[in-house]
Amino acid sequence: MNIINATLRKRQGLFTVTCDGGRISAITAQPDLLLAKDDDIDAAGQLLIAPLVEPHIHLDATLTAGDPQWNMSGTLFEGIERWGQRKATITHEDTKARAHTTIRMLAEHGIQHVRTHIDVTDPTLGALKAMLEVREEARHLVDLQIVAFPQEGIESYDNGRALMEQAIELGADVVGGIPHFENTREQGVSSIKFLMDLAERRGCLVDVHCDETDDPHSRFLEVLAEEARVRGMGSRVTASHTTAMGSYDNAYCSKLFRLLKHSGINFVSCPTESIHLQGRFDTFPKRRGVTRVAEIDRAGMNVCFGQDSIKDPWYPLGNGNILRVLDAGLHICHMMGFEDLARSLDLVTDNSARTLNLGERYGIEVGRPANLVILDAESDYEAVRRQAKARVSIRGGQVLMTRVPERVEFA
Repeated sequence: MNIINATLRKRQGLFTVTCDGGRISAITAQPDLLLAKDDDIDAAGQLLIAPLVEPHIHLDATLTAGDPQWNMSGTLFEGIERWGQRKATITHEDTKARAHTTIRMLAEHGIQHVRTHIDVTDPTLGALKAMLEVREEARHLVDLQIVAFPQEGIESYDNGRALMEQAIELGADVVGGIPHFENTREQGVSSIKFLMDLAERRGCLVDVHCDETDDPHSRFLEVLAEEARVRGMGSRVTASHTTAMGSYDNAYCSKLFRLLKHSGINFVSCPTESIHLQGRFDTFPKRRGVTRVAEIDRAGMNVCFGQDSIKDPWYPLGNGNILRVLDAGLHICHMMGFEDLARSLDLVTDNSARTLNLGERYGIEVGRPANLVILDAESDYEAVRRQAKARVSIRGGQVLMTRVPERVEFA
């Protein structure tokens, strides 16, 4: 199969990308537009990209907003309470059905790599067991990484350590944590040391909900970064949210950034969720409640955007379109200069793939998997400005999804 007349990010001109045996076999520069043959896919000058990536979502909680009650305050902590109510009624088939519905929503938008956090503060580990089945059943649509996420804490939840160990034994890919939610700072620090030990021993990746609060005294990021630095695990470690960084003073942040750069860890920001949940204790002026995305990016560290939630107790909206989150994030994080806009897809493609440690399983290079998406746009700038849709999604060298562009007629 040939994809002709394709524009590739950060390369000049038009290209033909040839796929054979599920992999990219050739990338050929074109001197001019080509006429399509029967088995060609004509990109018509539009962007051909590696798939969009969802680096942070909670598939076990999607599509549960209002069941049994709505989060009326809109706060993070009421969200956790409402989820506790829903979790008491969870069933195996219910979890699977909602996850499959959400994965199709993601795939419709050109997402083929997903990292999902699954609550393991449940003695039965019911959601995890359901999601392990979903990972196999949805393999034709997405590659799914599962995080063992202790929503109610490791040290402050009964049998929390054993549940984390059991979750990894069952097949979770990534070790999670939530140190700022532990009952004491000492428990938060202890939880980080435990989860890093577990990940190092089992060869797992790490993704920690870290300092998801407006409290400027919540400083578990420095603990996570130092653990990653001394263990040489930085590229395998992700700090998600880190919204307290938006409340840190600049003197502390200057020192912190030195450690963060040495550690080599990755960052995920969920801007639509954070702008909704954070700042709830402020009157005016209200804090933005989002981490320092632009500053992390400009310091040369790896940062990406995630959706976090789709219609769940923490966030009542969402439709699977990560370009919507990219658009909001660029606004919220003051990244609307043209240089930021011209490379904005990095925040939902390459940077996210690096966070998920996809390595040579991702990207438009000869020999890599033929997982590709044609966006209905000619550049990063136009993709985000027009909220471009995925026109064609290709997985393993086979067309997975096509979209007929909408047609508008004026009378």
